[in-house]
Amino acid sequence: MDLFKQIFTLGLGAAVITKEQIEKTVEGLVAKGELSRTESKELINQWSDKGEQAKQELDDIVKTRVNQVLSSLNLVTKEEFQDLERRIAALENKQN
Repeated sequence: MDLFKQIFTLGLGAAVITKEQIEKTVEGLVAKGELSRTESKELINQWSDKGEQAKQELDDIVKTRVNQVLSSLNLVTKEEFQDLERRIAALENKQN
């Protein structure tokens, strides 16, 4: 049961820990004889991949949420600001 608990905890944490941390934990299981070398390599690859996927999903969620918040604030975009600057400059040039 302890091995299952360690593997489950490591799997859940794969999204937030580095590959080096995963390798260290898995190597500890190998040293205790709870995993073979082949199993450890497969486990490291699986959890590293899952961690990268989770990171990408989290990045996408954060970007989407930030864009939603910015849109709701009704802020001027950089492009809109630059367009206004050009229009002001053109009007100033007409007056001179």
